Amino acid sequence: MRRSFKFLLRATARQAVALAACLEDHRQMYNAALEHRRTAYAKAGVTVRYGDQSADPKHIRAADPDGQARWSFSSQQATLRRLDKAYAAFFKRVREGRTSGFPRFKGRGWFDTVEWPKDGDGCRWDSQPEHPTLTFLRLQGIGHARVHRHRSVLGTVKTISVKREGTRWFVALSCDDVPARASPATGAVAGIDMGVAAPATTSDGGHIDNQRYLAACADRLADAQRDLARKKRGGNRRRKAAARVAALHAKVGRRRLDGAHKTASVLVRAYDVIVHEDLRVANMTRSTSGTIERPGRNVAQRAGINRSILDAGWGCS
Repeated sequence: MRRSFKFLLRATARQAVALAACLEDHRQMYNAALEHRRTAYAKAGVTVRYGDQSADPKHIRAADPDGQARWSFSSQQATLRRLDKAYAAFFKRVREGRTSGFPRFKGRGWFDTVEWPKDGDGCRWDSQPEHPTLTFLRLQGIGHARVHRHRSVLGTVKTISVKREGTRWFVALSCDDVPARASPATGAVAGIDMGVAAPATTSDGGHIDNQRYLAACADRLADAQRDLARKKRGGNRRRKAAARVAALHAKVGRRRLDGAHKTASVLVRAYDVIVHEDLRVANMTRSTSGTIERPGRNVAQRAGINRSILDAGWGCS
């Protein structure tokens, strides 16, 4: 069984600067590889794949010893694989007749994750079993960063990813050979109906209360957004105000995801078979503002419904 574990990375100020530089260099490599593919196809009709670009980091590192050469070669190849997956997903959407969405260049703030494909290759997960609460993550070019490991890691660590969320840094471990723990059989079967007033209603009459996480934080979020709107663009104060807004949104998202996981655990332990609706949440919450030529109808009302649907967290799990 494969399972992921996510922990808070307690990076020092110097390590946070190095992590930000690592993200920026990987973002530039992603954009350069995308430009290479686009130019090759536009100018010569040549399709460039990952196999054609996998050795490029070697030459880039040689030309930039104080920049790109600081980071793991394997993590740079993982970034190129990420671009290859974006192309594969694009062609899949085209074949299925869905909105294609061609791979785009990543601007600042839109590239927040770096992956190391193998533990021990440019990174090392050091759990120190003799000290259960003391855990470090060693990253090439960054050093030993302390990890807030609030639970045990099971199985064998395969891939390691570092992600920036607002002003925080997190590490995600993907582990293989995690032992599966079966819940005792109950013999119960249930169908689940999704809703806004009650996010989930079971066929035997049970209700899951809507915690309305966004509504609970709406006043503070509105104050923070008004404060952000008054700040001059490009200033340090605006960056700080934007960070406060992002922190509030991140808190709402974490609370919603935590509630979804706890609710799912309760339902899985109570029922052996669960049948639920196959909802297309993205389609249901799509904007209805329309265009200048054909404006939408009941836009404000529909926007409120969309906000309630997203706050209920139908798509969290």
